[in-house]
Amino acid sequence: MENVTAVAHRGDPYRVRENTLDSLRSALGLGADVVEFDVRLTRDEVPVLLHDATLKRLWEHDRAVRSLSAAEVRGLTAGGVPTLEEALAATEGSRVLIDLPGTPDVRAARRVVGVVREAGAQDRAYYCAGAPAMLAVRAADPSAEIALTWTTLAPPRPALLDAVRPRWLNYRFSLVDRALAERVHREGRLLSVWTPDTRRSLRRLLGLGVDSITTNRVDVLLALRAASVPQGS
Repeated sequence: MENVTAVAHRGDPYRVRENTLDSLRSALGLGADVVEFDVRLTRDEVPVLLHDATLKRLWEHDRAVRSLSAAEVRGLTAGGVPTLEEALAATEGSRVLIDLPGTPDVRAARRVVGVVREAGAQDRAYYCAGAPAMLAVRAADPSAEIALTWTTLAPPRPALLDAVRPRWLNYRFSLVDRALAERVHREGRLLSVWTPDTRRSLRRLLGLGVDSITTNRVDVLLALRAASVPQGS
């Protein structure tokens, strides 16, 4: 249990607006092992931190980020949406998990991977998303560390696993039971889950031997993890 990696989902969104520099810093201040954030490209192909396709939910502008330049995004959000470059600088020295929502192509993946490389962050950054996005990342960077997001109980096809070469399989937490955890480990991969937030769910997953938990309540996970460590260990 004590070895479970605590991943802060979009930073610390219960306290600070998700996918902002303040949210990432807050999560690290709480003790998160990894901060996860979402990256999309602007019209001028600048990677920025945003989960949704538009600015509507978080920033009250019904504009698609792909239709806006990075300067326009900055202006509409008063600088609230950081670039990937800024996020990597703000998390320097810490592990980051880069989620690629939507269906980025190889060109988009190359742009994201290129920014990570230019920042010297290859050794501390890894990537998660579904099969199309992770195939694009693998094509862009043969050495990338990948967490393949999987949303069904049917296991990924061997051909897909051979192509993506994921270190992790990343499952919705409600799908995970002991049999699935044992299967993933038996096949030589690490198991990550997303995004349990209740103490009951977090305790259950800690007991199943998962390797990583991505949660919106990383402080709660850290407290439960600490409580599970026997005194004197």
